[in-house]
Amino acid sequence: MIQLADRTWTIEPSVTLALSARAKALRAAGVDVCDFTVGEPDFNTPAHIREAAKRALDEGKTKYAPAGGVPKLQELIAAKLRAENALPYSTNQIIVSTGGKQAILNVLLTILSRNDEALIPTPYWVSYPEIVKLARAKPVLLPTTEATGFKITPEQLEAAITPRTKVLILNSPSNPTGAIYSRAELAALAEVLVRHQVAVLSDEIYEKLLYDGREHVSIGSLGEAIFDLTLVCNGFSKAYAATGWRLGYAAGPEHVIKAAIDIQSHTTSGATTFAQYGAIAALEGPQDEVEAMRSEFERRRDVLFAGMSALPGLACTKPGGAFYLFPNISATGLSSMDFSQRLLEEFHVAIVPGSAFGADGNVRFSYATSMATIEKGLERLRQFVGSL
Repeated sequence: MIQLADRTWTIEPSVTLALSARAKALRAAGVDVCDFTVGEPDFNTPAHIREAAKRALDEGKTKYAPAGGVPKLQELIAAKLRAENALPYSTNQIIVSTGGKQAILNVLLTILSRNDEALIPTPYWVSYPEIVKLARAKPVLLPTTEATGFKITPEQLEAAITPRTKVLILNSPSNPTGAIYSRAELAALAEVLVRHQVAVLSDEIYEKLLYDGREHVSIGSLGEAIFDLTLVCNGFSKAYAATGWRLGYAAGPEHVIKAAIDIQSHTTSGATTFAQYGAIAALEGPQDEVEAMRSEFERRRDVLFAGMSALPGLACTKPGGAFYLFPNISATGLSSMDFSQRLLEEFHVAIVPGSAFGADGNVRFSYATSMATIEKGLERLRQFVGSL
């Protein structure tokens, strides 16, 4: 019998994908399921992006690209970061990867050594702790609650830093809470990070999905000292409804990105060539569909939040970005897994338990789904809560 490597012993399977699979199985059996599990836009990738990839195929752009990415795409990403995020990156500070998740994996494998510590605010995206473990490092969780807007404080960050602390993983807007750090809040965190020379991995995949007139601020834009400690990870999945294209990118200090490219050259070799030409079109082309999707997500958020806030036993914090609602269900007396399983099996509404994100008192609803599903799901949720 082949023995598994010890790195596999601590890796947890994705609860999100497991419940999504159960929802799909019920649908296959003819059950009408309202699915709020997966954070995947229900729109098609804009036509001009699809056409650019088709054109690249027809032009024979099907060979290996450079491991770090198609040079023109690297240039456009650097230009985008300079123009939109006030991050003065150059082309040799950009790596294009097979999705945002690989971008995060690449940079964490590059900077983390065995027994290093990575600080992760809780609730967290499910893959952060697992990627840190794969890098042979230790995830250190910093709990947040509704009372702090699901955000860590400078004092909390300061208290958590040890001689082994290497990086803070920051996700704003956040999955699963939709929380957004303000410019002042980021500046206060940056001051602590600079004082202790701790890096920050800033996951900005939801930067285009902001509501109520909020602004997105990249922590690396707040001064040269924090810029030198910042690794930005982003991608095309959320803003351009391009999840299956598997295109992400990271930006950071040149020596870190060079090492990340070396690692990637021995794993995927690089992202799919013709898909990168679609990404070029995404950055060069019109952004009106990005805004149209953002506006529709805001409309859906408002409907879901209003409906859920009226239900007894649920306490909701209104998210400022992304496309998730993360209500507190503690008053129901159920664990997040029991709540989620019963809601799926008895009322055919699929959600994700907060335990997957390190917050067992909450559950996650993704409103990256149709308004009809939201309205039907709210009615079923009302019936379920009323039955408790």
